[in-house]
Amino acid sequence: MTRMLVRPPKSILRGVGRAIADYDMIRDGDRLLLGVSGGKDSLSLLHILAHLKRHAPIHFDLAALTVDPLIPGFDPSILKPYLAELDIPYFYRTQPIMEEAQQNIKGSSFCAYCSRIKRGIMYTTARREGYNVLVLAQHLDDLAESFLMSAFHGGRLNTMKAHYTNDAGDVRVIRPLVYVRERQTAAFAQEAELPVVPDSCPACFSKPTQRMHMKELLAAQERDYKNVFQNLLHTMRPLMRSDTAYAISAAKPFGAANTQQKEVAEVVDDE
Repeated sequence: MTRMLVRPPKSILRGVGRAIADYDMIRDGDRLLLGVSGGKDSLSLLHILAHLKRHAPIHFDLAALTVDPLIPGFDPSILKPYLAELDIPYFYRTQPIMEEAQQNIKGSSFCAYCSRIKRGIMYTTARREGYNVLVLAQHLDDLAESFLMSAFHGGRLNTMKAHYTNDAGDVRVIRPLVYVRERQTAAFAQEAELPVVPDSCPACFSKPTQRMHMKELLAAQERDYKNVFQNLLHTMRPLMRSDTAYAISAAKPFGAANTQQKEVAEVVDDE
């Protein structure tokens, strides 16, 4: 039995389409591997990309990958039957990351260690299975929080890149949700009854983090200044481009895109 994919709201599709166009994220013939943690954001993005795959004027393949860190209380294996019903190629990798962290961490946080190990598994799987694009589900709230953390605690102006190539030069990394708010993916996941795995990383939720403090600060600011996230997006745009992407786009206005990319962005407006 094949489960029906859920059509995402046009407001989310429009934001994703614009991001794909602005940062030249998806190209004809690309093979995309989406990291699915079991959280609301990655599950929402799964349905968004599946929708675009059916309607976009360019052809691309889509598969999903879950890395199970074997943390007590966190069981993403419930996603296996769900992905099987969606008829989307799915890879499930396990590694005792918490157990390894207790032996290997020296001065870094568990979250940083876990993220690094997971990324390595994602790259390895992409290479082995022939996928040239790794898709991550961080949204605008994540980028804003990272920007403030970098400024407040690192003394640097920095945030996550929207599109870049890894150090080895063989896998591109894209974040199609960079214009989408967390509340949008939360609402979509709830309305579509997506099988969200509670607390995507219990180890990270066990105590207050810098990121949580930034989230609370931004929420307080947004109550008084409704445009704070759009203003931060405008501020972060130069930081969201990789050096290559910046060089390519330096000669044209921001948001200018090739014909295919514009058609990907516009497909949601024509439905």
